[in-house]
Amino acid sequence: MNYYSLNNKHHQASYQEAVIQGLAPDRGLYFPSQTTPLPQSFFDSIESLSNEEIAFEVIQQFVGTEIPELELKQIIAETLCFDFPCVPVEDNVYSLELYHGPTMAFKDVGARFMSRCLAYFNKDKEQNNTVLVATSGDTGGAVASGFLGVKGVQVVILYPSGKVSDIQERQLTTLGQNITALEVDGVFDDCQDMVKKAFLDDTLVHKNLTSANSINIARWLPQMFYFFFAYKQLKKYNKPLIVSCPSGNFGNICAGILAKKLGLPIAHFVASTNINDTVPQFLQNGKYEPKPSIATISNAMDVGNPSNFVRIQEMYHNDLNEFKKDFSSYTFTDAETKFALQNIHVNTGYIAEPHGAVGYLGLKKELQNQSNSMGVFLETAHPIKFLDIVEPTLNIKLPIPSQIKSVLDKDKVRIKIKSYEDLKNYLIN
Repeated sequence: MNYYSLNNKHHQASYQEAVIQGLAPDRGLYFPSQTTPLPQSFFDSIESLSNEEIAFEVIQQFVGTEIPELELKQIIAETLCFDFPCVPVEDNVYSLELYHGPTMAFKDVGARFMSRCLAYFNKDKEQNNTVLVATSGDTGGAVASGFLGVKGVQVVILYPSGKVSDIQERQLTTLGQNITALEVDGVFDDCQDMVKKAFLDDTLVHKNLTSANSINIARWLPQMFYFFFAYKQLKKYNKPLIVSCPSGNFGNICAGILAKKLGLPIAHFVASTNINDTVPQFLQNGKYEPKPSIATISNAMDVGNPSNFVRIQEMYHNDLNEFKKDFSSYTFTDAETKFALQNIHVNTGYIAEPHGAVGYLGLKKELQNQSNSMGVFLETAHPIKFLDIVEPTLNIKLPIPSQIKSVLDKDKVRIKIKSYEDLKNYLIN
């Protein structure tokens, strides 16, 4: 399988090259040069397959022969070592819980898969890679956990000061070893801009920089798995399936659309956003106009210029009318999000968190237009990670899971930076 740059289709790279580089030399995102739909027999028998078997069939064509079959199956087994349950919330409404992994966030899948691919590619090499990643919430913890102790890889995580939850911060600042956290005086977009600038900096070439954000294909592509797992569980109801993704950098929903291109029978996608509404505005007026991000209680979605949206545009050939057939996007305020948290809990007993609540709101809005369908919203992180929002909003006390207890008593270790020059100096020295 080859990948091309979305800035220049003539630039081609292998899977290994695309994983190690993160971005193409022209700073375009990599995209698969071809996708082959899966056979109908795969979908006919999907209920009889394990999650590992499903994942192998889904990802194999994108990896090709660059990782042997046995090694790829082992990577998948180590990646998918937890459950992905669809939990009934209301009639025809399900929560797909993606938070049962080691850091209790959906990004555990992509981070674990990518780290193991990179470890395989590095196993016979002397040089080190520096994984540079910006986080608005859960990416940092998942990447820190996934790459902890991986040979030949140093991880540097940038996060915005005061704009991630205490537990999220602890998950990326307490591990040590090959993980370093940089606390940035700014917002997520500032962190992301610094990372992109570092990739453009010729004086840092010797650091062998790569990204572990969802711009990296090894972080992004495994996110397709969730949608196949949801379909496997809900196929028996024989209803059109709508999937609502709480969306920030648009990696999850982008992976879902690629899953549909492989033949997965999803009727419609909803990109549910907080008040960072670049994409909902695009669907209304046809103009893609990035803007500075605004802080909200669903902080992992506080993105004003979502990197992966260009991949979605590529899949629909930049045709807005084609786009709208498969895709809707709605925006919600913090007040609406809190009301949804309360409403879900009072009426059903289910405890959501702010990002899942935004996904729920978008799903309910779309189901008004497609009442004969059933829907899934993605719960992307455990409510405990947002206890400062969830507990007072619902007037409850959340039990602390074992994955979280392990970081609560550790000291946070981070380096504060204010500018790109600070980042560059750290990387050089």
